Formats: sequence, C-alpha cells, structure tokens
Amino acid sequence: MRFPRSRPLIVVTLIVVVLLPLGAVGVMSLASARGYQLFGGLTNRVRTTEKVVALTFDDGPHPAGTRALLDSLKRKDVRATFYVTGRELSEHPDLGKAIADAGHELGNHSYHHERMVFVTPAFVADEVERTDDRIRATGYQGEITFRPPNGKKLVALPHYLSEHHRKTIMWDVEPDSGEQASKRSADEIVRATLDQTRPGSIILLHGMYPGRDRTRAAVEPIVDGLRERGYRFVTVSELLTLGPDD
Repeated sequence: MRFPRSRPLIVVTLIVVVLLPLGAVGVMSLASARGYQLFGGLTNRVRTTEKVVALTFDDGPHPAGTRALLDSLKRKDVRATFYVTGRELSEHPDLGKAIADAGHELGNHSYHHERMVFVTPAFVADEVERTDDRIRATGYQGEITFRPPNGKKLVALPHYLSEHHRKTIMWDVEPDSGEQASKRSADEIVRATLDQTRPGSIILLHGMYPGRDRTRAAVEPIVDGLRERGYRFVTVSELLTLGPDD
C-alpha cells in the first residue's frame, strides 16, 4: 500500500508545535539523535545478554568494494546487512543481485541518499518505495528495514515509517564514520570496533567506495576478533527478535 501524499498539514503543524520552540540547535540535535525520534520505533542496539552482533554496511552497491566485501564475508561465513541506495541499485543491479544471492540482508537507505530532515511526506514516500522496489528486483525476499541517510530524520520520515510499521535502524558502533575516523588505519578500525562492541550492538561500516580500502581490510580481522571474544553474527532483522531496543 502506498503512502498517502496529502499530509502537508500534519508536517506543518508538527513543525510549529514541536520543532520551532526547540530552536535551530535543538532541531538539529533531534534530527541527529541516535536513540530517539518523534514517531515509531528506533533501534540503535538490542538489549541482550547474549553475545550477538549485527554487522552492517552503508551505501552502494559500488563496483569498488561490493565484491571484495562479499568475498570477505563468504570466507568468514558471516551474513551481514547492506543498507543500499535505490539509485546505486539501479546503476549496478548485478551487484544488488550478488548481495541477495550470497544470502545477505538488504536494507533501505533511501533512493538518492539525501538528508531527510525538512522534507515532505511525498518525498519520503517516493524515496522509500522506489528503493523497496529496487531491492525486490534483486530477488531479495526478506524483511526490509530502513536506515536514514547520515542518520538524519525529523518529522516526515519517522511518521511514514511509523504508519507502515517499520523501525528506524541506527547503530551504536561506528569506527570509520566522520572526517577523522574515516582516516583511521585498518588496525585502528579493528581496535575501535572491538573496544566499542557489546552484546546486541549494531556495527556500522562504510566499505563500498574507492577510498574505503582500509575498512575493507578491517572486516575479516573484526570478525576474527569478535569471534575470539565469543560473539556470533546475525542480520539486523534477526537481531531485532532477540531483545528490546536500547
């Protein structure tokens, strides 16, 4: 079922009643919050005593890194969750199919990877639904969870996801995010991941693009290091069944 496009009054009302009193700083803090949003469910970690973790990759698929990541995951017998964009799936349908054929989970990361903050309900619906269609075209049949581009969400996106009973998936471990972290060596990415991971963590990595060779080199050592500490790997949708949100 498609999302009704005639919701501008809801958005305007919420901006006036909720957002304007917060001021610019408060609004941006709300939009970037890892553990809170105005509507629906949000998960950045699952509370569990079981040593289980979800390994996730954002962006792409892209020829520079997709097959290398798939090879590493195959060698380590790990199923991961790939949050991909609809535009790049359209450009590289063979890579999207390769992810699905390898048994990994495909998640929705919007169509154009634009920040979904001051956007309309119609824009959100188009971004999500077009990408869902591209994901299904890969042959993937499982649950499609959603991760906001750059982790940004405010009114229209959480409202759409809530109306469609879909959770926003964030993360609690991000060893290669941000300007400084993106310059870390592979060893530094591994150490940061091992130090920050706890039971129920969702690990965010960016390994698709040409400049992300250090992240790609860190994947197998991350898997080895976490397994040595007793962790096992599941997809995001599997993780969500194991305990309440953090």
